[in-house]
Amino acid sequence: MTEGNFVDYVKIHVTSGRGGKGSAHLRREKFVAKGGPDGGDGGRGGHIIIRGNKNLWTLYHFKFKQHFKAGHGADGGKSRSSGASGKDEYIEVPMGTVVRDTDSNKVLFEITEDGEEKIILEGGLGGRGNWHFKSPTNQTPRYAQPGLEGSQGQLVLELKVLADVGLVGFPNAGKSTLLSVLSSAKPKIADYEFTTLKPNLGIVPYREFQSFVMADIPGIIEGAAEGKGLGHFFLRHIERNALLLFLIPADSKDVSKEYDILLDELKRYNPELLDKDRIIAISKSDMLDDELIGEMRAELEKDFAEIPFVFISSVAQLGLQELKDLLWKTLNNNAEISS
Repeated sequence: MTEGNFVDYVKIHVTSGRGGKGSAHLRREKFVAKGGPDGGDGGRGGHIIIRGNKNLWTLYHFKFKQHFKAGHGADGGKSRSSGASGKDEYIEVPMGTVVRDTDSNKVLFEITEDGEEKIILEGGLGGRGNWHFKSPTNQTPRYAQPGLEGSQGQLVLELKVLADVGLVGFPNAGKSTLLSVLSSAKPKIADYEFTTLKPNLGIVPYREFQSFVMADIPGIIEGAAEGKGLGHFFLRHIERNALLLFLIPADSKDVSKEYDILLDELKRYNPELLDKDRIIAISKSDMLDDELIGEMRAELEKDFAEIPFVFISSVAQLGLQELKDLLWKTLNNNAEISS
């Protein structure tokens, strides 16, 4: 999936349907000269309904349509015939979509399951027909209620990427290169910071025709939790990844310090992110000889006793199979525990 096709934030305008008018009809038949009121009720206006769709991965389809209107209710008829309800307007979104009110920025709900439906705006009620208003003192009311107008408003749709593995690291740590080597994804790769401006998804093939999904998330900088850099625009994508793969280049001045900064940004944004399983990959390891790798391994074993790590090089194709084995094993352990 190319970066240009990945849309994860849109604003849409929604309008529910108007209710139909009640009928003020009076019954008139061949042998019934004065049959009295028999006007039916108007139909309700159509709802605006947001529905989860597992076949969608991004909000790209909203790039060409941002206005949604439901149908109006039909007017009531004679013989107490109610008008038809207005056609509901369904808005299909991928799972992991957060719906916010534009004015208050309040989160209304999140769609997490395929086929899950939420009514975001109800249609206007249909007006009551004149037969509702007859009484001993008013036997032939010649009036009925009009239908209520529908509602309208603006919504913000934000997508949290749903992937098995999320790549976490500073800008230019080699995340896009790793994704391009492990999968058939074609992310933008260049030798400057913030080459990746939106997440890229790739399907990583594994043994015996199995696979898992990896997300390349734009690089974190210090202060990202407060909105610096790309801030919240990408940190939300980490929330829905099952496993976090921290990518730290071998030429980093201090691997432990870099890891601590990344972890601190995640903690400040959402402390629950620390509950996810983590793996550290030392990228660009082709720059190290065996002696340096041995020394660094000894240091890492002291600093990261509880966290598995692996040395890799995307360019030289070093340690990639070991990394995939480690990722698959961790993901499968999670699946067994959750089931």
